[in-house]
Amino acid sequence: MTAKKIKLVLEDGTVFEGTSFGAAHSVAGEVVFNTGMMGYPETLTDPSYSGQILAMTFPLVGNYGVPEFKLDENGLPVGFESEGIKISALVVSEYSPNHSHYQAVQSLGEWMEKSGIPGISGIDTRTLTIMLREKGSMLGKIIVDGEDLPFHDPMATDLVASVAPKEVKKIGTHKAGQPTVVLVDCGCKTSITRSLINRGLNVIQVPHDEYLFNMDFDGIFVSNGPGDPQMCKTTVKHLESALALNKPILGICLGNQILSMAAGADTYKLKFGHRSQNQPCIEMGLDENGETIQTKKCVITSQNHGYAVKAEHLGSDWQVWFKNANDGTVEGIKHKSKPFWGVQFHPEANPGPTDTAYIFDLFAEAVKGGSK
Repeated sequence: MTAKKIKLVLEDGTVFEGTSFGAAHSVAGEVVFNTGMMGYPETLTDPSYSGQILAMTFPLVGNYGVPEFKLDENGLPVGFESEGIKISALVVSEYSPNHSHYQAVQSLGEWMEKSGIPGISGIDTRTLTIMLREKGSMLGKIIVDGEDLPFHDPMATDLVASVAPKEVKKIGTHKAGQPTVVLVDCGCKTSITRSLINRGLNVIQVPHDEYLFNMDFDGIFVSNGPGDPQMCKTTVKHLESALALNKPILGICLGNQILSMAAGADTYKLKFGHRSQNQPCIEMGLDENGETIQTKKCVITSQNHGYAVKAEHLGSDWQVWFKNANDGTVEGIKHKSKPFWGVQFHPEANPGPTDTAYIFDLFAEAVKGGSK
């Protein structure tokens, strides 16, 4: 078999030549990087990566292969964050075609080839990452055997609509006596849904733009998802109305941005985003005058987002809940007196640390308390 000629081309004209693995075809998207050291089956299937060419900074990728795809008792994928790969392409320094793990049933390259996802290895990912940090996330394209195509900006499209479900659906077996949560699915990770079910909540999954007010529920959860939160105007409008119900609401990642917009805030695009498993976040509190102050509590979080919240536009009855210890960006908000919370990071992790899993407990307790 003749080796395919492959290169990564950035919008500033930079070209990286490498070796092809996975599917051999050209693709365009936004080039971003993730500094995580493990968990590529979960990372590649995270819907928040839709439209993106993902560069992994960890030098060796693929050495433990890919596990069998199977569903748990609630019909949720095990070991994956959705039903399939969501990135547009993968960029690595060194790809390992030989894998070793007792759960592996195929190599990373085989999985990507079956899924139609191209990969390029032999890239100096350190140089690429430095460029993206200095210049910001850039448009790019993977070109295979000279099959050129134009650059494409996925952030200019409604990515949420492309990954969100189209129908209302009950997840798992609903148990009598348990409160019900509406999961507004903007591209929800499997582990988030499982985290809700494991805390004794019945979950109804609804499309991101679904009208909620003809349904019976005890709480609202707004999920993560890809792209620009400004594309989610209908979801924001529905959530603005939902705040008046005074039922518990929790938003994660894109859900945090949507909740923040419903609370009067605005959002903006970060230079290169937060995509890693080691982001330190400091919890904020209130002093005796109701002013936000920094506590001594710092948590390590898993993150995947390219947009952030402008704190200065939050309503006076809201407060910043967490701040990023590296760059000071808003990592969470909460209402000062009502059960409304949002976090920019992922409490369910997968991959990553579970320092903040208690946030699901906080939400579940509020839902159960309000349903009595």
